[in-house]
Amino acid sequence: MDALDGWILALLAVAVALYYNFATIKDILYGDTDKSIGVSSASGSRDIATVIKECDKDYIVFYGSQTGTAEDYAKMFAKELVGRFSLKVMCADLENFDFETLNELPANVIVSFFISTYGEGDFPDGAVPFEEFLTSLDETEQPLNKLRFTMFGLGNSTYEFFNNAAKKATKNMTESGATLIGRLGSGDDGAATTDEDYLAWKEVVLDDIKDALALNEHEQVYEPSFKYTVLLGQDTEADPESISLGEPTKQYLPCNELPFSKQLNVQTGPFNNAFPYLAPMVRSKELFAPESNRNCIHAEFDLSGSNIKYSTGDHLAVWPSNTNEAVQLFIAAFDLNEDEVFDLTPADPTVVLPFPCPTTIGSVVRYYLEITGPISRQFFSALVQFAPNNSIRTRLSELSKDKDLFATEIHSKCFNVADAVLYLSNDMPWKTVPFEFLIESVPLLKPRYYSISSSSMTEKQTVHITAIVEENVTAEDSPVKSTFGVTTNLLRNMELSQNDDETTMEHTSVSYNLDGPRNLFQDYKLPVYVRRSTFKLPMNPKTPVIMIGPGTGVAPFRGFIRDRVKYASQEANANAPLGKHLLFYGCRNQNDFLYQDEWPSYATALDGALEMFVGFSRLPDTPKRYVQDLLKENESQVVTLLKQGAFIYVCGEAKGMAQGVHAALVDIISRGMFISTEDATEMVKMMKTSGKYQEDVW
Repeated sequence: MDALDGWILALLAVAVALYYNFATIKDILYGDTDKSIGVSSASGSRDIATVIKECDKDYIVFYGSQTGTAEDYAKMFAKELVGRFSLKVMCADLENFDFETLNELPANVIVSFFISTYGEGDFPDGAVPFEEFLTSLDETEQPLNKLRFTMFGLGNSTYEFFNNAAKKATKNMTESGATLIGRLGSGDDGAATTDEDYLAWKEVVLDDIKDALALNEHEQVYEPSFKYTVLLGQDTEADPESISLGEPTKQYLPCNELPFSKQLNVQTGPFNNAFPYLAPMVRSKELFAPESNRNCIHAEFDLSGSNIKYSTGDHLAVWPSNTNEAVQLFIAAFDLNEDEVFDLTPADPTVVLPFPCPTTIGSVVRYYLEITGPISRQFFSALVQFAPNNSIRTRLSELSKDKDLFATEIHSKCFNVADAVLYLSNDMPWKTVPFEFLIESVPLLKPRYYSISSSSMTEKQTVHITAIVEENVTAEDSPVKSTFGVTTNLLRNMELSQNDDETTMEHTSVSYNLDGPRNLFQDYKLPVYVRRSTFKLPMNPKTPVIMIGPGTGVAPFRGFIRDRVKYASQEANANAPLGKHLLFYGCRNQNDFLYQDEWPSYATALDGALEMFVGFSRLPDTPKRYVQDLLKENESQVVTLLKQGAFIYVCGEAKGMAQGVHAALVDIISRGMFISTEDATEMVKMMKTSGKYQEDVW
């Protein structure tokens, strides 16, 4: 590796870590977010032993989550511990605590960890301090010899370092004297088996916990984590301007003021998962040709009203809302009054509100709950106690216990929550399910992350994203079409409205309230924030680059190339030639060739430094060509650049494409460098570890 690039990669990793720690520190000092960073007890202590004692807890469930999935599973597990064993459980984010007293917990307290792996084997951003604590332990002193714990990791087996964070945490703790109860659980998103992996692990580990604590088990009974209070219209003392109608955070309520710098004339943050910025979508367009019968939206968001900065290669988080159709179906399925105003009061100080309160049922369903996502057997198991009659209760119980039956009857039909319950009750509403149960059992609506397709050098105040609209899936026997691309369909609706395409708009299968709560999203605004990434070009422009990105995987490479075009246009760089940049791109045919009008101008501007190879997979009477085929067709040039120290970047679908590219590169390196397949595999692994082979895959 080029020495400069090595130093740059190390400094970049440090900078990213400092960025996230700085945001947290600033949030503590100045923020008023809904998640009360670091406050989990009456005293506001971050000391875990102190909080457990103050709050009279006898079990802890911690999560380290990058996108919210580990948090969802941790909360499900915590609820089951309460329901089956009446334990007093605290469920909390790892980032909210210090762990120096982890070995001083009461002898009867077990700690369960749910930790996702991010990037190339990394801990989630909020769990990095926990990782640092573990790696600082002196194993010879056995500093965790009193700790008993369970561990469930969430990851993707298509990555080189599958579930590395959970494995590393388990290794560090056991080597420091801690006792692992049961086996290390591994959820595999790459194989789409996370839910079944969790259920298989959970059933065994709950028995182990039961034995370890000598617990008595009883029929699972739902115990709410919140007191649900209905506020009746004019009789309520709540200020109407303090009632959330779906605002992203409390700061956006009319009764509050947004943090604003008069000197800079911008809204200030820190903008993050707990406090997004409402950015206007200033331009959008359809990228696919009409003949494609699919849609891909190019959207540009203006950040000039904020102090947000981004770097090429970062991600943009975009908050969606649910469709009008899905909201109405969910409301009907559970016979809810969408205008009902209610408040939530946490049962104890360790529980945080899931969204701004007071609010309305309709607002929660539209803006805060993931009502269109696939459902799990775990949800069915918890729902049994609220079945409207014995027949449905028996059916629910059967489905929740039989993996194959559930797959056939529910999962294969792409049912969401409302689809499923109405299917089981022959379209009769379920009036027996408490809304607070739905709040705690249906996952919260989370932001979607998109690779930024613009350049921070050329578009300093504007962020571009490129999103293929996920097709609606018609569920057999379902009352409606289940929409899984909730954000991409929202972007398409916004694009059609913004460009006055009323004819097409009339034929879309789903619709949204584009104005948002209290018209907050009017003029095409959406809540967003920038997530930092280490997916960056080498800082030395002479370093060769190999980019591989089919479909929307080309998005960050559009930003990379625009960076290089800007660099080449600067007079100061006239005598600093660029290294060779190869771009391997694949799509179905010319109708979905993304940004095809732009690439020739980039190649001209870079005067031979950019070479693009395109493969089509669905041309009539023509063999399919994928990016891995393109790599093999240009094997000699790939090997030459690798010998010159080239960086490799892969972006796109993880399971098929990324694995295929990995295998192709191993073959190419083995042949081109006259080494064994085993040595070539190890070489690729070392490139990933060192940052010379980077992936941004999903």
